[in-house]
Amino acid sequence: MIISGQEEALESNALRGKVALVTGAASGIGLAVAERFVADGAQVVIADVQAEAGSVQAKRLGCIFVECDLALRSGCRTLVDQVLEAFGTLHILINNAGFQHIDAIEDFPEDTWDRMMAVMLTAPFLLTKYAWPAMKAQRWGRVIQISSIHGLVASPFKSGYITAKHGLIGLTRTAALEGGAYGITVNAICPAYVRTPLVEAQIADQARLRGISRDEVIEKVMLEPAAVKRLIEPEEIADLVAYLCTGTGSIITGSAWTMDLGWTAR
Repeated sequence: MIISGQEEALESNALRGKVALVTGAASGIGLAVAERFVADGAQVVIADVQAEAGSVQAKRLGCIFVECDLALRSGCRTLVDQVLEAFGTLHILINNAGFQHIDAIEDFPEDTWDRMMAVMLTAPFLLTKYAWPAMKAQRWGRVIQISSIHGLVASPFKSGYITAKHGLIGLTRTAALEGGAYGITVNAICPAYVRTPLVEAQIADQARLRGISRDEVIEKVMLEPAAVKRLIEPEEIADLVAYLCTGTGSIITGSAWTMDLGWTAR
């Protein structure tokens, strides 16, 4: 019998009994990961600053939605507390929330820089810190950072995003060393351009800054460095996330997985 990927996941119940928290899950990669976790039998909490979209997706998936602003320390603390109150523990943390801003360094707004660091670097640290005691106590945990190929290489006009994503790799490696003795693995996934609202939104900004058309942005900026000339689908990221959360994934920690279509093969 041929079984589709989702049907196979539903039959395997690979994550039954596990509690997962996914940030930035109202759309894009976070939503794809939440969908995969639900299919694999996990109890899922999705968090996002977009209240309406998050509520709609949570209702569709049959999971819990928490509206929160991860730029605030109190938002991070409250989010983890709500998960622990609802389920008593937390097994899987997916740090996915983020946003993009494209500007030359001299024009880059300082308030935007501060918010990017708060949401994309400080929040993953705080959420990991607050989830850590529960993971240590049960001697099992998975922390996965959705970084970017821009956590490993750089491109112009993205100083805030690239700085945060590089920092996330450092956090991943440090946490992996601290968590290994307690059955906690910590990894980062570093994709090239994924077909998400975040990527769609930056095409116009890139065209403006570079003085080229939208089609040229896709062809000459986004896909030019890649050997495989296409965007990555969010579900493809979710497949790797799901693998890292399995028992087989327990030997993998401290890594930065490139899903870059051959970008860094040069």
